[in-house]
Amino acid sequence: MTPQRLIELTDEAYPDLITRRYSQSVNVVFEKALAGVDDLGWELVAANASAGRIEATDTTFWFRFKDDVVITIEQQGTDTVVDARSVSRVGTGDVGANAIRLRKLFALLDN
Repeated sequence: MTPQRLIELTDEAYPDLITRRYSQSVNVVFEKALAGVDDLGWELVAANASAGRIEATDTTFWFRFKDDVVITIEQQGTDTVVDARSVSRVGTGDVGANAIRLRKLFALLDN
């Protein structure tokens, strides 16, 4: 499978997991994302407000697999833009866990 085909399949399967735009300031959104990491029970690995980057690890309940989450937050024009990704460290499939994880984060940010 080519990288382009993987992008196409991901876009088809998860059309809601896109870059999000917010009218609040970068600082407000960064703090909300940081609070979301805590609310979701993820382990905070690094948080750099000036770089607009949060890194966290989530551990799956049953098998204790570690999954990595990276959130980037930046100003684009008048909007604050948030991109997030979640990647499993082991295996080739995640049974949708990464998508569910990101949806929970975005639900917190959208409130």
